[in-house]
Order: sequence, then C-alpha cells, then structure tokens
Amino acid sequence: MNTRAPAKLALEDGTVYTGISVGADGEVDGEVVFNTAMTGYQEILTDPSYRGQIVTMTSPEIGNYGINDDDREHLVPRLSGFVIRESSRVYSNYRAQGGLTEYLRKHGVVAIAEIDTRALVRRIRDLGAMKGILSTTDLNDESLVAKAKASPGLVGRDLTCEVMPKSVETWDVRLDQWTDSQTPDSGAHIVCLDFGMKWNIPRHLHSRGNRVTIVPGSTSADEILALEPDGIFLSNGPGDPEPLQQAQETIRQLIGKKPIFGICLGHQLLSLACGAKAFKLKFGHRGVNQPVLDLTTGKIEITTQNHGFAIEQSSLPDCLEVTHMNLNDDTVAGVRHRQHNAFSVQYHPEASSGPHDSHYLFDRFQEAISAQPAGS
Repeated sequence: MNTRAPAKLALEDGTVYTGISVGADGEVDGEVVFNTAMTGYQEILTDPSYRGQIVTMTSPEIGNYGINDDDREHLVPRLSGFVIRESSRVYSNYRAQGGLTEYLRKHGVVAIAEIDTRALVRRIRDLGAMKGILSTTDLNDESLVAKAKASPGLVGRDLTCEVMPKSVETWDVRLDQWTDSQTPDSGAHIVCLDFGMKWNIPRHLHSRGNRVTIVPGSTSADEILALEPDGIFLSNGPGDPEPLQQAQETIRQLIGKKPIFGICLGHQLLSLACGAKAFKLKFGHRGVNQPVLDLTTGKIEITTQNHGFAIEQSSLPDCLEVTHMNLNDDTVAGVRHRQHNAFSVQYHPEASSGPHDSHYLFDRFQEAISAQPAGS
C-alpha cells in the first residue's frame, strides 16, 4: 500500500482539505467534529458515542504511544473517520502492541493526516459542526462537496441501534491496576441499559463489588425489572436523543422503582423522560478539560465530555433540579429528580483516559443503592 496515497476531506460549506491517507482506503460520511484531548486517542477511536462522526484531533501529533488492548472502550472502532495533523512515525510505550496506522487499516477506519487541523477546527468553532465526506477513492472536489451536502447528518437519526449489544451480557472485568481499589462485594445487582456504552463504566461498577448485567438499550421496563436489579444505569451513546422514544418511555416507567444513574446520552434520555427538551450544540463538547461546577458542593471538577446535544435549562420540569453546570457555556451538566432516586450528568465520570475528578459519582450511586430499604 502506498503510504503517501492522497485523501480529501470535504465539508458541506464547500471547503476541501487535501492530505494523505493514514488509514484504510474508502469513503465515509459523517458530522465533522473536534476533540481537544492530548491523550486517549485509542479511547476516542473505540468510543461508540462517536458513531456517525468524523473526529478531528486538535493535538498536532497522534500515535506517539501506539495501541494496546487494555485501553479499548469497545471491541472495535465505532467512529466514521479520523482526522489528524501528523501521524507519529514512531511509537514508544511499554504497553504498546502496535502502531496507529496499522490499527486504523486493520479495522477499516478511513483517516487523513497532513492537513491544517487548526484551520479546520477554527472553521467548525465559527460556523458549527458540519456534515462532511472523507475519501481516498473520490478526489474530485465538486463531487465530494455534493456528497457532503447530501449526507444525512445526526439530527433525527437513531444511531444507538448500530452500536448497542444484541443480547443480555454479564460483565466481570475490573478497572486496571492504576485505578482499581480493593472493594468487598456489595451484593448489589446493577442492570446497565447499553446505548453504546464505554467499557470503563461497567469496569467501575464491577470494581465496586457489584454484579453487573448489560442489556440492550431497547429492553423494556418489565424485562429490566424481571432481572431484579438493585440499581439501574443509563449509558452513553451516539447521536440525537429525541428519536429514542421507546427508551424514554422505558425510563419513564423505571423512575421511582430503583435508583437510576445516567451518563451523557443517558442523562439526556432521563431528562427527556421527565419532560425536558434537548437542543443541538453549535460544535459540541469533546475533550478532557471541560470545567464543571457541582452545585451541591461548590467544587469544580475537570471532566471528560463527548456530546453534541444538551438539555434546555428553561425546559426542565419542576421534578428535576440542576446539580451541575458547564462553566464554559453555562449549559446543564447534571440533574437529579426531586421526588425519586434518579440523577445524571452530561459528561463521563469514568473518564478513561482521565481525568479522575468525577469518580465520586459512582460512589453516590453506590450509596443510593445501599440506602434502599431491604426488599425494595
């Protein structure tokens, strides 16, 4: 394969960037977004929340520390395409099992390097996330722009059905040696509704001594309750929460039955199930340096985030109380139910590859489960 083969990224506004292919041959469409993280590119590649998106890394060199099996957030990459300034020619890390370019090609990820990612990111910041086409097979600018304009985008699409599991699974993997602490078995059973869940979430839940069962996000409330959970978790996932009407109805039926904790898409679905409304952010929140204020403690935490939609604060029903705020743009970053034991956040407290400021939210969930009356 020619390692200097050309590739092009075209946006719906007519902008075209020319670079070289550092992944698989092919052509993909998606919403072009950016992530400001300096590390964690493998976690980003394998995060199912990026389904339908072409992800641009703002850090100028990617691939320095290679690829390994331990840092995966899912079995294979789930994003549509990958955009970087420079692909590191050498990787060095004692855990590395291979290089980035080989990994991208192995898993069929179309990727482009050697474009001006600063110019691309500034364009997205100014004009908003845009539909795009990334191709190594069609290099005609006019054709690519027409395809970008015709691509479906994210709004109104249910992308969770492409990444959620097909059957019920039992999770038995703990956190890694750098994060895990020895916790006695709690005896609690947590059922996770998987809409495209990052694996570090069930690692956290299992490492706290819980028995963890993962079910497809399409599972009904009756089927979930039949598993006799002590707590219910609502996972992250890709795309627009509005089309997920079945999931919203399921959550509506579960509220008040057992403690509920939601992350990212799970936060949005819990809020919508209670009567709130969602809106699309201009260019989203994607990175590992997002400041959030915990209104219940007054503490500020640095968080990992990855979402293009948020909850309208003005639409929140009386039953929901805001618990966290994003300090970059004052959007809602967390809510809790005033009458029932249910809460959620618009970011990733499991935070692989970091930061770890928000791990306490798993402890809050654990405390809520432990505080239930016996037999409830």
